[in-house]
Formats: sequence, structure tokens, C-alpha cells
Amino acid sequence: MKTSPFAAVLALLATLVLGTVLAPPALAHDTLKSSNPAKGAKVESLREVKLTFTATVRFPKVVVRTGDAAYQDGKAAVDGPAVTQKVKDDLPPGEYVIAYRVVSSDGHPIEGEIPFTLEGTPEPSATPEASATDAGSASASAAPPPPATASAPPSSPPAAELASDEEDSGGIPGWAWLVVGGLTGVGIGLFLSMRNKKQP
Repeated sequence: MKTSPFAAVLALLATLVLGTVLAPPALAHDTLKSSNPAKGAKVESLREVKLTFTATVRFPKVVVRTGDAAYQDGKAAVDGPAVTQKVKDDLPPGEYVIAYRVVSSDGHPIEGEIPFTLEGTPEPSATPEASATDAGSASASAAPPPPATASAPPSSPPAAELASDEEDSGGIPGWAWLVVGGLTGVGIGLFLSMRNKKQP
């Protein structure tokens, strides 16, 4: 049985279409799916790096570096598609790069770099109460001492006291004047009484 040219062309086209559809899955390689820290992220602290791939990977190697200094701690651990790398505790703030290399499930190597920035933990700001207390203490210490008030001159003694003092010091006391007046009155009375007796 001979095959017609038309049927042969159809068979060839079907083979090409089938090969085009099935080729991408066969040729596709595993890739990095996500990372923590993410590319370009800014973080306050970092204890470990975690990389997640689209399939199971093997033989992971991860380096966390800034300049020539490396801060990974120990070897990277792999669990299926997830790779975890511990980092040292003394990471100074700055710009870092995560350099990684793994072997994908089909045997092809996967490698790349992920830049991120470590900002460090911000220092706590002073509370408003503490600031007000500090400002009040500074104002109190800087304020000059109050001017000394002039002492009031001693008050003058009352006039009655002055008169009493003058009488005590040199004048005739008041009771002496009363005695003199009384005696004068008695003398005048006796004089008038005797005069009336002499008249007839």
C-alpha cells in the first residue's frame, strides 16, 4: 500500500507540532522561585537566608558577603526545593550579596546573586516625658539665682513709745502733775475757808 504525498505531508506536520509542544517541558530547567531576603530588600536584622526553587535541588552552596568579608555560618542545608543558610550574629549594617549555586533535579547547575541591604535595628528615641524632664533640668541649672532683696529698714517706734521714753529719761512723770494739782486745790480751799471765818 502506497502512501500518498498528501498523507506524508500531514504526518510530517503532526510530528513537528507534537515535538514543539513537548519540547519546552523537556528542555526547561529548575529555577529560583523566591528568596528571603528578597532581591533589593532592606532588613533590620538577619539570622538566616532561605532560597526556594521550583523543584528539588542538591549540593547547595551559599555565600553571604559584603566586599571581601563573608558572613555565612556553616554549610547550607537543603530540604527538597528549599535551601537554608545560617549567618553570623555580628553582621554590621551595609550592602550585602547572597551568592548561591545548586544542582537542579535534571543535573544542571543553577547559580545567581541576590543583593540586599542590612539597615540594623534603629535606636529607641527618647520619650516625650524624658525629654521634658531633661529640658526642665537644663533650664533650672541654667537659670541665674534670684536677686537678693534689700532688707527692710527697722520700723520707727510709735510716737507714744517715744514720748514715754522721753518722760522716763528726763521729763516730769504725769502722776507728779496730778499730785501737784491736787495739793494746789486743797490749799485754795483752806485759804477761802479761813477768809470766810475772819469776816464778821
